[in-house]
Parts: sequence; structure tokens; C-alpha cells
Amino acid sequence: MNPLLREAELPRFDQIDASHVVPAISAILEENQAEIDRHKMASTPEQAYRAFHEFERLEARLAEAWSPVSHLNAVVNNDELRAAYNACLPLISAYETAQGQDPALKSLFEVLKQNAGSLGLTLAEQKAVDNALRDFQLSGVDLDQPTRARFGALKQSLSAATSRYAENVLDATDAWYKQLETPDRLQGLPERAMALARQSAKDADMEGYRLTLSAPSYLAVMTHAEDRDLRREVYEAFVTRASDQGPQAGQFDNTALMQEILIDRQSLAEILGFERFTELSLARKMAPSPERVLEFLAELGSRTRPVALEDMRAIHAFARDTLDIETVEPWDLAFCAEGLKRQRFALSDEDIRPYFPATKVLKGLFEIVRRLFDVNIEQTTDVTVWHSDVTTYVIKRDDEVIARFYLDLYARAKKRGGAWMADCRCRRRHPLHGLTLPVAFLTCNFPAPLDSQDALLSHDEVVTLFHEFGHGLHHMLTQVDCLSVSGINGVAWDAVELPSQFLENWCWAKEALELISGHHLTGEPLPAALLDKMLAVKNYQSGMKMVRQLEFALFDFRLHNEFDGSSSVVQRVLDEVRESIGVTPNIPTNRFQNGFNHIFGDEMGYAAGYYSYKWAEVLSADAFSKFEAEGLFNRQTGEQFLSTILEHGGSQDAMALFKAFRGREPSVDALLKQEGIAS
Repeated sequence: MNPLLREAELPRFDQIDASHVVPAISAILEENQAEIDRHKMASTPEQAYRAFHEFERLEARLAEAWSPVSHLNAVVNNDELRAAYNACLPLISAYETAQGQDPALKSLFEVLKQNAGSLGLTLAEQKAVDNALRDFQLSGVDLDQPTRARFGALKQSLSAATSRYAENVLDATDAWYKQLETPDRLQGLPERAMALARQSAKDADMEGYRLTLSAPSYLAVMTHAEDRDLRREVYEAFVTRASDQGPQAGQFDNTALMQEILIDRQSLAEILGFERFTELSLARKMAPSPERVLEFLAELGSRTRPVALEDMRAIHAFARDTLDIETVEPWDLAFCAEGLKRQRFALSDEDIRPYFPATKVLKGLFEIVRRLFDVNIEQTTDVTVWHSDVTTYVIKRDDEVIARFYLDLYARAKKRGGAWMADCRCRRRHPLHGLTLPVAFLTCNFPAPLDSQDALLSHDEVVTLFHEFGHGLHHMLTQVDCLSVSGINGVAWDAVELPSQFLENWCWAKEALELISGHHLTGEPLPAALLDKMLAVKNYQSGMKMVRQLEFALFDFRLHNEFDGSSSVVQRVLDEVRESIGVTPNIPTNRFQNGFNHIFGDEMGYAAGYYSYKWAEVLSADAFSKFEAEGLFNRQTGEQFLSTILEHGGSQDAMALFKAFRGREPSVDALLKQEGIAS
């Protein structure tokens, strides 16, 4: 039997082949459609309620077959799998568009809403029905037939274009490398980065050292390489990926795709009666209007940019006085920032790395979660995986399994860059089939272990791990039984980062650092002097970091808010945003936008929603301040966060849940204080 058709089982990654994908997804879509057509003809409220549960089961059936395919395409990409994945995208898009534009289905949900009381719908089910009715409108259910057809075609076009965009970024990243036969030009690189470069060369059957554009290799060069020309060469290769510039000019160029994606998004918005795509994007978010988002970003920018300018002046002074660099170029920034940090705090990332072996960090992370939320995490070996790097775990409460997750920590070829959490299974309960437990994919791109030793993480990488695990907890600790609002499903996009950014705070707490750190050879705890330096450096260049994120957010939002169809709008908006808020140097050939997967590499994703990171940071900083006041491991406070935020998923309004935890609406001051930008 095709392994993708086995319902209720975990994916059999040892049996899934690219040849299984199209037949399995096609069969599920056909069978689901037949079932939906039968159930949507319900003639009584009771029949409509039974149909609602069947629709959730059918939705889960498709998602649980597609999730391993989508995941494998991201973490072990190959030509056969890519072709199968792309062949399914228009099939799934057409299926989802047909559901969203089916008047009979909409009528069934209207019956459910009108009879919610007599049917005894739970609050979660009522929220799911409300969301569904909203989504019918946003899917064009009330459009005439020709316009519905155009809407569906646009959705398919957009899905294909964003997939090609992401593929181009992956291919451009994997295609570039620089081989160095001797270590002469690698002066300054930590030994571990040198070892990774040697291993990369060995894996590619090359001599010497091989530098790539993967995050561990790129960041090591930009931060530590003393050879300025080498930094420039690697930087230019990175910022021109998938563009008309740089060493691969035109080979994987995303320029035309960006224009196509923006046109399709604007067209979708106009078909639905919105003037701008930003208005369509915000229909599923907390922020009430495009104007409010721009006001929010402007407020953060005005309060942060003066601090960022001071940060930049300090780098210029250090570069001039210590490194004899009169003009700081973009490829000098990370190198100078690291040097200034060593001078100012006598601390380097490489001083810290030996105290954060991955095994110790994970053990400490699991202990922190146990103390906060009273759950235990245990490693398992009873499920199949897609790569030898991958480990699997169960989460237990009172010795009962409540969730599972897969952990894939290390960078490798054919694996998408970045870090993310994705759902493998969502929690749901069916009247006849019982409870399905949530299962998560947690993915990072850290430097791999060398010579059978434990992988050593930078503190930034530790923060990334905690961030993604926060997403995982939101998905896995939910107690909502209704699929469409379970876990992160149905959560307003600009609130979905709250649990992830919230958990990051424990990476900076002394009590937590004692749990997640210990020397990889001796097990000795992080020395007090080193810990004090770490805490002192926490807000080092926080202004520059904040402004960088605001630059991304403003570019994204303004671009979608001001898009006029012209081919020059992308670069124009980016240039204007950099001029208004940026503080760092730039080069004319920088094509950052061509590799901005967050907003162009997904059909919707963070499009006109990158601001969500900052919006949710305000929520998370304010939420964490309650722990600061009441105790970092205060079980009562942890239980309150669990019961008001994590367990409810998308079953209630995000602001209502936040106010239930905090007792009031959030304040931007909490974030500025946390970042050291405001006292």
C-alpha cells in the first residue's frame, strides 16, 4: 500500500518515494471531494454537525499525507521529489479553491452558526465556524462564475510562482562555493569553522577547504575572517543570490517571479473587493488596518533609530582606530562588530560555544519546559526518520503521551536554510475515530557535529532552538480538539510568534543558563565571569538589530501597500526604506529581495505580515515581564501561561487570550525596555 495513504499512522519515511506522491495525493483529493459532495447536502442542523466533523477528518487526511511530502521537499530536496511536489501544488490549490467557493458548503456552515446553541457547539467549534465563514468570503464564494474561475487560476499561478522562487534560492545557495587549497586566507576563523570547511571539501571530493553560502559557513567568514577581500567575495555571492547580479548573475534570477507574485496578490485582493493586498492580508490578523501597522512600525523606528545610529558610530570608530578601516563596507560589519564586542566585553561567540553542546542544551531546554509546564520529554527510537541526523521524542504529562516531535538540527546540502516548526499531525477528536495527538517537525541549520563529538552551538543558535521549540509547544500542548483551531491553527498571524519569542527569554536567565550550559569536555558549568559578560552583552547593538528587522518589515508592508504594477517598485521601495530607517552601508548590487523567502517563497506566509515578528515581540516581552515579577520558574505563572495561551490555540481571539494572561492590553514599552533601548 502507498505509505502516504495510511491514515492515523506516523509517516513511514523509510518507505516514502517520490513516485508515491502524485498517485496518493490525487487519490485523496478525488475521494475527499466525493465525500464532501455527499455530506454537504445535509438537510438538518444535526446532519450539518455530523458533516462538520467529517470535513475536519477529510481535511486532516489530506494534511497528514501532504505534510511529510512538503517536509521532505524542504529537508532532503531532490529532482524527483521536487517534480512530484510541484505537480501536486496546482491539484491542491484547485481543490482548496473549489471548497472555498462552494455555496452549498457555505450554507452548511451558516446553518451551524444559526443553530450553535441548540447543537451545543463548543467555543472552539463556534470559532472554527466563524473562521470558516470569513474564509469563504476571502475565497470568493460570492463571486460570479467567470470571476471565480479567474480567482482559482490566480491562486494556482501564485502557488507555482512562490514554489519556483524558493527553489531558486535553494539552488543558488547550493551552487556557489569557494575552494581554498591552503588555510592562508582563512586566518581568524575558529578551529571549528575550519574543520567544517575541511569536512565540506572532503564531502565534495575536493582538497583543502570549501566555503559555501550555508549559514554556518557564511556567518563564520563574515564574523571572523581577517582577509577583507575574502569577506567581500563571500558577501557579494550571498547578497546577489537568485538575481541578475553577482557570480551567478541571471542563472537563478527571481526578479521576474517577484513581479509575477506581486501582480497575482494584488489581483486577488482586488477581486475580493480590497484596494490593497495589505488589507486582504490583515483580514486574518490582529492589526486592525494598514495604517495601524505603519504607525506601529514608525513608533518603533523613531524610538530605536537614534540608538542604532550610536551603535553604528561605535563600529566606525572601532574600525578606524583599531583596524585602520576608514570606510566600513557591508562585508566589514559583522567582523568589526565582533571585534568591538571582544574589545568592549572581552567576549567572543567562540568563547561561549564550548559551553553549549547540543546534548546539554536540549536536556536543559526539556528541564525548563518541565518546570514551567509540568510535562516530561523523552527520546524515542520507535519511528522512522528521513536522515541519520534526526531524533524523535514524546511529550508526557502524568506518564501519558500527549504529543510527539521530530528534531532535525544540522545544516546539509539540499536542505532549505533557516529554522522552522511545521505540523506533522494536529490534535483533533472525531466522535467515531477518537483522539489524534499532535506531532511536530522542528528544523534548524546548525553546524553539524565533527568527528563523533557533540555539536557546539553559539548562543544565537541556542536562542533559535528555543524560538522554534516555543512554536512547537504552541502546537503540541494544545487541549483544543477541533482541528481548524487546534494548536497554531486559526491563530492570528501576528500573534503566532508570541510563544516562540516568549521562550527565548530563558536563554538569558541565570537560573536557566545553569541548566542549558556545561563545558563539552569537562561538564563544568559556565564560569560566573563568562556568564556575567554574556548578560552584559545581551543588548549589544540592540538598536541596529531592531532597525534591521524594522527595515525588513517596512519593506514588506510598504511594498504590498504601494504596489502599482511597475517593474521598478520593488527596488524603489527598498531603497526608500533603507534611506528612511537603515543605518548600515549598502552596495548597489545587493539583491536582498531576491532571496527574501519569508515573503516571496510562500503563497501567503509572511507577505504583508513580516511586521508580525515585532508585533508579537511586544506581546512576548510584556508576557515575560510577569515572570520577571513573579519568578522565572513560578509554577502558578507557568500554569497560567499554559492555560490561557498555549492550550487554547486559535480557539479564541488572540488579544482576549493575552488579556486573560496579563490582565490588560500589551505595551510597546516592555519590548523597548527588554532590548535596552528605553530605560
